[in-house]
Amino acid sequence: MSKYSIINGNLANRFIKYVQIDTQSDPNSYSCPSTLKQKDLGKLLIEELLEMGLSDAEMDENGYVYATILSNTDKKVPVICFCSHMDTSPDCSGKNVKPIIHNNYQGTDITLPNDRKIVIKLSDHNDLKHQIGNDIITASGDTLLGADNKAGVAEIMEAANFLVLHPEIKHGDIKILFTPDEEIGRGVDKVNLQKLAANFAYTIDGETLGSIEDETFSADGASLIIHGISTHPGFAKDKMENAIKILAEILDTLPKEFLTPETTHLNEGFIHPVHVSGQVEKAEAQFIIRDFTDENLVKHAQLLEETVKKVMIKFPNSTYELAISEQYRNMKKVLDKFPQVMQYGIEAIERTGVIAKSQSIRGGTDGSRLSFMGLPCPNIFAGEHAFHSKQEWVSLQDMEKAVQTIINIACIWEENS
Repeated sequence: MSKYSIINGNLANRFIKYVQIDTQSDPNSYSCPSTLKQKDLGKLLIEELLEMGLSDAEMDENGYVYATILSNTDKKVPVICFCSHMDTSPDCSGKNVKPIIHNNYQGTDITLPNDRKIVIKLSDHNDLKHQIGNDIITASGDTLLGADNKAGVAEIMEAANFLVLHPEIKHGDIKILFTPDEEIGRGVDKVNLQKLAANFAYTIDGETLGSIEDETFSADGASLIIHGISTHPGFAKDKMENAIKILAEILDTLPKEFLTPETTHLNEGFIHPVHVSGQVEKAEAQFIIRDFTDENLVKHAQLLEETVKKVMIKFPNSTYELAISEQYRNMKKVLDKFPQVMQYGIEAIERTGVIAKSQSIRGGTDGSRLSFMGLPCPNIFAGEHAFHSKQEWVSLQDMEKAVQTIINIACIWEENS
């Protein structure tokens, strides 16, 4: 097969163009997409897909981008989808991103010019040790970079363009899907799977070169409301039950040495408060609950409620409401039923000369929910690092390997059909 190469500069140019479009999503918005500016990138992608010759490329009213690279083989091949998300995290500004290419990286710390207090230290970023001689792209220090997940978007677009230009590479129908609002947990809320009409999928949204992930956290959200007793503070003795203080005591009573993001790693789960607000009469907290097994997820929710009840005994006139909602589940349950999806992904990575690393991810992707919606979908590396922060970086050479992996996946499904 023909081998994709970044020598022409197209991949870097695409990526730099995409990250300069502000697509930050908004968890406090209930529209879809949560921010209209995500459609700015969607419109550009549609233009480029149509220019490639993908005549069915379109963006729907909810900001989802769909396109098809038509089969060029006589074989009956399962329809494969490649998916990335267009939005960037609300945790850090994505406006006026100024990407910088650090050519021929030589293993030094990288100081970002617009805020010299922000240093990407070799000692803090282990993967930088493997980037000697490569070209590293960062932001300037004012914003995140947006490699999460515009690296994946650029890689899929480059792979699509390469396949169109090289009809000698045989493949079945390939579907392209770009989603909004993944960073706020709504990435596939309104995806049209009937329109997509794919059998299997791969999200291109992973970190380290060579990684392929078939296991994610299972995830629930929790909403806790405390209804206290408000009185005039000058006459509050033996009457007031301050909802803010009750909530604070609950948070303080939850485990500190375990079951927190700060104290866990590998397959350990956690209970994590992510938002607190309140007044004397009413206080609220939002939590995310994570673990790799559904059984442990239930136990964590039970521990949260037991803690609430334990504290509330001290405040007999106050009440609480605790609601647990399902967010996504560990996709391994689904992917284990379709072993060829992972097998072909691993083979595709190793055909690039990289050792594939099958692993778990302490988070979720669009693939988590897509898998349970009937579209088995592991996660492939995109090369993004230190996401959701101003220290975010990506290696152009790692991105090239991701493009090659996408092309290889298309070939392998055709070869084995």
